[in-house]
Amino acid sequence: MSPTEETRNNDQAPEIGENTRTRPFVAPCRQLAPTAPLRWLKQGLQDFKQAPLLSMIYGSLFMLASWLIALWSWQVGSFTMLIVLFAAFVFLGPALAMGLYSVSCQLDRGMKPRIGFCLSQGRKRLGNQMVFAFALLVIFLVWARAAAIVNIFLPMAREPNFNEMLTFLIIGSVVGLLFSVVVYCASVFSLPMIMDREVDAITAVLTSVNAVLRNKTAMLLWALIILGSVVLGFLTLFLAFVVTLPVIGYASWRGYRETIIGDEWPQDPDTAA
Repeated sequence: MSPTEETRNNDQAPEIGENTRTRPFVAPCRQLAPTAPLRWLKQGLQDFKQAPLLSMIYGSLFMLASWLIALWSWQVGSFTMLIVLFAAFVFLGPALAMGLYSVSCQLDRGMKPRIGFCLSQGRKRLGNQMVFAFALLVIFLVWARAAAIVNIFLPMAREPNFNEMLTFLIIGSVVGLLFSVVVYCASVFSLPMIMDREVDAITAVLTSVNAVLRNKTAMLLWALIILGSVVLGFLTLFLAFVVTLPVIGYASWRGYRETIIGDEWPQDPDTAA
């Protein structure tokens, strides 16, 4: 080998090593202040104000879906079915929020948010979204089976009295809480990361769980804020969903950008700020 060829090969070696460097299984996260979710909520409200029409379209779709679920459950006369269907809405809801993350991305870039841009980003991440949605569906089906078992051991009459309903709600809520914690930890940061970075679904989920465990106080507050928005929606016959759900979606994106350090993974050029 001539000296010139040896020099050329030595010059290329660092570049090859850099390209084949193995990425970690989990993206690192920042340590959050306990009140950080309040800042995310404020930023989410600002995003809503910057894109009010598109935000209300998304919120109205969630509201209509809730009305349809409630109406169908009332027609079949099954209180249990209402709980199960709303659980499906909650469990699979994170996968439906991808468009809201895209709106915040567009605002970050100084763009006017467009539905077409949201759909384009969604198509690019369709594979990982489907993997994640399938995982959520499996979790929901397991939860539905657990709920059915609870209903077997605690059968309710067609018109249950207060004690029957209270017992069923307490036990069912405990069972549902366990599954909700799993879904919350796995999805709170993973879906924004899937849209923002060239990352697989498993890495994104592990990153999300790691970030939640390392910021328990802040993430507990964020979970309570999400729960409060759902309760407010119920109290207003789902009318509040027109505003609260888009704001929560935008705030989730802001929380992801503040918490997760994903520099090891290439950023989608369409979402680069």
